[in-house]
Amino acid sequence: MKRSMIAAQLYTLREYSKTADDLAVTLRKVREIGYESVQVSGIGPIDPAVVKQLADENGLSICATHVSYDRMKNDFDRLVAEHKLWNCAYVGIGGIPVEFRGSRQGYETFAKEASVISRKFSEQGLQFIYHNHKFEFEKYGGMPALQILMEQSDRESFGFEIDTYWVHAGGASAAEWIRKVNGRMKVVHLKDMAIVEDKQVFAEIGEGNMPWDEILHACRDIGVEWYVVEQDVCLRDPFESLAISFNNLLPYCER
Repeated sequence: MKRSMIAAQLYTLREYSKTADDLAVTLRKVREIGYESVQVSGIGPIDPAVVKQLADENGLSICATHVSYDRMKNDFDRLVAEHKLWNCAYVGIGGIPVEFRGSRQGYETFAKEASVISRKFSEQGLQFIYHNHKFEFEKYGGMPALQILMEQSDRESFGFEIDTYWVHAGGASAAEWIRKVNGRMKVVHLKDMAIVEDKQVFAEIGEGNMPWDEILHACRDIGVEWYVVEQDVCLRDPFESLAISFNNLLPYCER
């Protein structure tokens, strides 16, 4: 894996990306760490053209996004235009909307509805990707909700963005689920899990207890293109956390 395939998830830096001026400073710091791409998520209401300009000025590409399901349904044309402006092929959703959770029928309904949208994105040369949390590992009829989404959605256009931390938080194996979505995932979310004072916490890659050799081997096996570093909550300065993860990830990537 090349260094250019390691990206920073801007959700990690959401408190530092609320305005265009904030974002300019944030992207400069991200590039100085060594990242060459970002995933746009959690930033303030900044003009997409300004986001593109600031990314270009700092030598950063935009590899993926997280946007609301509401925008996918009701602001489709403008969403497509934004992604084409950014040369960004992966349109991500951060999780299933609350109204679909809690039942097998809800997940099946979402899978079918979202597949209609994902096919529309595919027609525009874009790829819909679904990001999981731990609640997708609740079982309905003996089947994890994430499996229901896999089986009930359109295989060609409905993609995935496995989040390694949340898979483990759900009591499953990230490497196993990465292999399950073979052919349907080019963007993965990497974050570690540690135990601090008997509590489960987000950690920088390599600073927790997750089996990175196994996880990254699975990513390579299925042809993941973008390795996105994210940390929902940081116990130190978030830029320092992203730097630690970047530096710890590089040796794995160069093997």
